[in-house]
Amino acid sequence: MADIGTTLREARIRARIDITEVEARTKIRAKYLRAIENEEWDLLPGPVYVKSFLRTYGEFLGVDTRMLVDEFKRRYERPADQDMRPISSLGRERERRRRRPRLGRVGVVVVALAAVAVALYLLGSSNKPPTTTTSNSVASRSLTTGTTATSHTTTSHKPPVKHHHHAPPPHPTTVTVKLVATSPVYVCVEDGTGKRLIAGVIYTAGQTIPTETANKLLMTFGNSTVQMKVNGKTVPVGPGAPVGYEATPNKTTVLPAAQRPSCA
Repeated sequence: MADIGTTLREARIRARIDITEVEARTKIRAKYLRAIENEEWDLLPGPVYVKSFLRTYGEFLGVDTRMLVDEFKRRYERPADQDMRPISSLGRERERRRRRPRLGRVGVVVVALAAVAVALYLLGSSNKPPTTTTSNSVASRSLTTGTTATSHTTTSHKPPVKHHHHAPPPHPTTVTVKLVATSPVYVCVEDGTGKRLIAGVIYTAGQTIPTETANKLLMTFGNSTVQMKVNGKTVPVGPGAPVGYEATPNKTTVLPAAQRPSCA
């Protein structure tokens, strides 16, 4: 096929569309659009952005975006960028290893609840109100009458007050993430198995970003102009371009560059 930049430029010229109109419609800055048409890839933020821009620009002009991305990978993508893919497989293997002990924790909780129930049953059975009867026979011989008197004393004990133990609430098993863009931002979201939930889309302020729920969510944002809520709690997005996060039912952590999903 012709050069990537030439294909896009000719399609734009045939449609009689000015570069400023493309910028307004796609939210891609004009200097990046010119760099793509001139194939000056060093002026773009990185391979992930290049492929996202190619998809957005190609869809706007009606060009086959898969052909553009495949041609870019074949011509310009370095082997080091392609070798990053096995990292996700290694990450999934590590995740499977980390997830095994969680089943053990659930089992411990179940055993603990069963032990509490047995203890309450035994406590209720052993706390029947006891009655102790003490018979004290006191024989006193009267010097005057010679009679014997016997007295019986009965003592009763009140049953102790029972204390009820409440079982702890179950731990959550899924995590829900809601995102709101405050400015144009690239979003890539995968679940713990590597399935793409949001496959590298650029959202602008006001656009609706799908809310995702899974056992674990891995996220990459092109910049920090996005608000994030994890299970209803606001989690601040730190500075970076790009920046990545891992969200689980128990915590949210920052991902190093090697473990961020790329959706490429």
